[in-house]
Amino acid sequence: MDFNMKKLASDAGIFFTRAVQFTEEKFGQAEKTELDAHFESLLARADSTKNWTEKILRQTEVLLQPNPSARVEEFLYEKLDRKVPSRVTNGELLAQYMAEAASELGPTTPYGKTLIKVAEAEKHLGAAERDFIHTASINFLTPLRNFLEGDWKTISKERRLLQNRRLDLDASKARLKKAKAAEAKATAEQELRVAQTEFDRQAEVTRLLLEGISSTHVNHLRCLHEFIESQTTYYAQCYRHMLDLQKQLGSSQGAMFPGTFVGTAEPASPPLSSTSPTTTAATMPMGPSVADLAPPGEAALRLEEVAPPASGTRKARVLYDYEASDSSELALLADELITVYSLPGMDPDWLIGERGNKKGKVPVTYLELLS
Repeated sequence: MDFNMKKLASDAGIFFTRAVQFTEEKFGQAEKTELDAHFESLLARADSTKNWTEKILRQTEVLLQPNPSARVEEFLYEKLDRKVPSRVTNGELLAQYMAEAASELGPTTPYGKTLIKVAEAEKHLGAAERDFIHTASINFLTPLRNFLEGDWKTISKERRLLQNRRLDLDASKARLKKAKAAEAKATAEQELRVAQTEFDRQAEVTRLLLEGISSTHVNHLRCLHEFIESQTTYYAQCYRHMLDLQKQLGSSQGAMFPGTFVGTAEPASPPLSSTSPTTTAATMPMGPSVADLAPPGEAALRLEEVAPPASGTRKARVLYDYEASDSSELALLADELITVYSLPGMDPDWLIGERGNKKGKVPVTYLELLS
């Protein structure tokens, strides 16, 4: 008990001395040992890394989970070391509602059939979103969070210890200046040497930790690449699912309204590609051959003998370049205007396009119908 009381009194004395030194420095009444410029630069870079990591982490969480209540719930589960319950994505919930609506309104009606097709696509989109959130959380959010909750806490602890060692050092310098008697000076000099040694040792420990921020940047860079890769894969999957849905809806609408223009033009931008050539090829729209246009049992359609219908021609703007795969197709250049029309029994994903004396098949997905 006596030892503990002496230690408590000693700690209180040290705390009081540091408080006095800190206060006098703030009022300009005491000298302060300054850190070198390189050390200050390391401190500034570490603070900047911590601040921006926090902002990027929080905003990525908002991107992956826009619902603030859901984010709070997930945060509480993590703090309690409990598994976060599986949550239905918005796409999956929409798919469920559409499927139930189709069942009640009539799954064999045109509207019901379309609802079922769209519900299936939304279900795939929701599943892709779930995979993206899971992958991004593991490969991107977790390393950022580990830095803030691990390495940064260690750095902060050692910085506080360095600050205390610096206050002890400056307090020892002040006592040495005030000492008059030889014995008091000797004691103050000894205290100063000890304080200087402890400060130098702590400064070296802190410097090594601060220099480790460079390794943190390398690790975060790798995580950022993985995040972009998973995001690219996610959007490529979404594009592929929506392209499939567009083709299905175009085919069904063509069967309901033959001879009319069907389908919606794609956005005026090239299709997203994933990180591999295989996935890129899978996402590109593929058209039928010349023989596919002809009804079963008939010869291939000779486009030079086809006259445009008296009515039903339209102008279309080309969204991006298209290279004809054979003589039956018309090569396209982005932003050019062409005349297009459909023929009875023709694949709804294709139209007949005319530019001057040239005529050929053109894919609907490469066009924006204007009038």
